[in-house]
Amino acid sequence: MFVGHYAVALALKKFEKRISLGMLFLAVQFVDILFMPFVLLGIERMNIVPNFTQSTHFELEYMPYTHSLLGSAGWAAAAYVVFRWIFVKDKSVAFVVALAVFSHWILDLITHTPDLPLWSDDSVKMGLGLWNNAAVVFALEAIFLIGALWLYLKATRASTKLGKYGMGVFVALMIVMNIWNIYGPPPQGGKTELAIMALSAYLLFSAVAFWLDRKRI
Repeated sequence: MFVGHYAVALALKKFEKRISLGMLFLAVQFVDILFMPFVLLGIERMNIVPNFTQSTHFELEYMPYTHSLLGSAGWAAAAYVVFRWIFVKDKSVAFVVALAVFSHWILDLITHTPDLPLWSDDSVKMGLGLWNNAAVVFALEAIFLIGALWLYLKATRASTKLGKYGMGVFVALMIVMNIWNIYGPPPQGGKTELAIMALSAYLLFSAVAFWLDRKRI
């Protein structure tokens, strides 16, 4: 799952408006933001395999530090500590950020092939395999985003004209971009190109979310 993760960020604004949507966008993709440099450094492993599933061109071989259940819970706990006692120093904000971080594993469970370990690489690996049906994955992510957008718009109100229409346009663009993500060709430059593209998308989407969120209160 890619853009579907951002549905959690949009929905969580309903419960804690003090957190920037840009921060929540980073939180829901935090383990993937770590995963890409971990792959390039050889800490975790993935292989580019064209048409590995209907929706992906990569085999996720070894990723216990970022995508195991224990690892995801650990990063969520770390996020809670940082926002509870270092940054915002607020229990509600810390909990929501931690929930955003951990949500990544829950949504990945729906789409991944069985490659999500419970703790170490030799533990049971989980994944319902929805990536094997590209049309269903695309529809599910779109439904998640549209539903979460509705919650976000109900929980906030526009302070400018851009704030009134901007987020809806942004979500529509993410859904359109997901067509390329799911149905497009494998990266020609291998893992380095994939990492650059992914990290650029995470940062760009977060920056846009931060900007548009400031147009609503």
